[in-house]
Order: sequence, then C-alpha cells, then structure tokens
Amino acid sequence: MVVSDQLNRLAARAKQLEDREAAARSKTKAELQQDVEAAQASAQAQADALRKSADESKGQVSAWWDGVQRSWSDHVAAVRQNVEEHRAAHDLKSAQKAADRAEDDALFAIDYAYAAVDEAEYAVLDAMLTRMDADALANP
Repeated sequence: MVVSDQLNRLAARAKQLEDREAAARSKTKAELQQDVEAAQASAQAQADALRKSADESKGQVSAWWDGVQRSWSDHVAAVRQNVEEHRAAHDLKSAQKAADRAEDDALFAIDYAYAAVDEAEYAVLDAMLTRMDADALANP
C-alpha cells in the first residue's frame, strides 16, 4: 500500500469515528454496549495485526518501531484491564469517577493519535528525503 492510500485510509477512519461519536449520543445503553464491544474487538484485531506486521517486518523497520509496537500492545492490555475493573463500580461516586476517568482517557487517546499522525508526517517526509539521497548516490 502506498503512503497516500494509507493516509486516505487514516482520514476516512477518523471521519468514521467522528460520525460514530455523534451517533452514539442518541443510542440506548444496550446499543452503545454493542458498539463498545465491537470497537474493542476491532481495536484488538488492529493491535494483533500491528503486532504481526511488526514481527514480519523485523529487519525492515527500525528496532525503535518494534519497541513502540510492543509498548502499544502492553498499553492496550492495561487499558482493557483498567476499564473492566472500573466498570464494576457500584456506588454513584465511584461510577462518576470512573466515567470522568474514561472520558479523560478517551481525550488522551485522541491526543495520542494526533501525535502519532505528526510522527507519521515526519516519518513519511524523512523517508522521501532518504529515498532522494539514495537515488542521488545511485545516479551521480
């Protein structure tokens, strides 16, 4: 997949998330629960695919990205466990704290994704510059 295809895919996914967030405001709890479960499964599948891709790309991508992928996998697992633990809250104060934390986590996840896009921009432009340098050496 070329870079522009992946960027289009990323933009479409961000728009899809924006639309789903707006639609979620009018859903019932049961409908939203189904969406949460589907989103969790999708996120897990994406994390698994990323892990597989990193494993298959050893030697093709820098070791730093392998470390980032492993860190992301650990993060996803910790978030899942944290969500399940806080969902069990039984009193109002605990439930409100859990909701506030979940909202803060969602906002941070968006900020993290935004930073990842900035990092992707740097990586894309650097890859293009590195390719130019290699081509210049090949064709003096």
